[in-house]
Amino acid sequence: MTEIIFEVREDESDGGYVATALGHAIATQGETIEELRDMVRDAVQCHFGDGVPGEMPKLIRLHFVRDEVLAV
Repeated sequence: MTEIIFEVREDESDGGYVATALGHAIATQGETIEELRDMVRDAVQCHFGDGVPGEMPKLIRLHFVRDEVLAV
C-alpha cells in the first residue's frame, strides 16, 4: 500500500476536526489542523503497528469535505 486516505470533516457540534480512514477502521480527531495531522500520523502508526495485515502506508492523504448551507 502506498497511501491511505482520510476523509476530514469539521465537527459542527464540538468544534475541531474529525478524520476517518477510507477502507480501514481508523478514526481520530483534533482541535486544530496541526493537531489533527499529528493525531492521524499517530493513529496510522498504531493501527499498522498492532499486527494488522498489510504494510505501513508511505503517504497519508487528507481529503477535506466541507458542507455549505445557503439560505434561499
